[in-house]
Amino acid sequence: MDETQSGNTGVKAKKYAGLGLVIALIALVLDQTVKIVVEQNMRLGQSIEVIPGFFNIHYILNPGAAFSIGEDFTIVFALLQIAVAVYVIYLLTRKILVRSWVIALGCLLGGVLGNVVDRLFREPFFGFGHVVDMLSVNHFAIFNVADSFIVCSMIAVAYMLIRGRNLDGTIGEAGDKDKTDNSETEPNA
Repeated sequence: MDETQSGNTGVKAKKYAGLGLVIALIALVLDQTVKIVVEQNMRLGQSIEVIPGFFNIHYILNPGAAFSIGEDFTIVFALLQIAVAVYVIYLLTRKILVRSWVIALGCLLGGVLGNVVDRLFREPFFGFGHVVDMLSVNHFAIFNVADSFIVCSMIAVAYMLIRGRNLDGTIGEAGDKDKTDNSETEPNA
């Protein structure tokens, strides 16, 4: 790769990193704003019916992970989420060269940070905070805006992985071209 291509890739990577971080910030602010509004305007355990028989706003505190699993491991979840956030920031700032990955990972980062903020800074104490959940789909789960960003981003990531979309925007395995080139030059045995 010549210097011009390398320079353009660096500029593109910085532009996309900025976009990913802005998306993450929007997701984080949206999540925390909704949580604050719910905390200030509802009693713990209160439910407001939005779509009868399907969707409610139901204010709960979740000390565990999904479906309140692992309530005794809150600090472990906080540490895992911090590790995910650091890795996603690394990908956004060093590896991503295509908008679809930037959007998906920006949403993932924002969602993860939304729940990390709860775990670190909400009661009962630092590192063991309870996550504020409020979106209730009947006969399913109660979750929050951050969880929605995480799930939607992971669906997008799974789709891109199934389609073979690489972080740099290419399709297929990076080694496929090398394998094809080698097989054409090697004599048949």
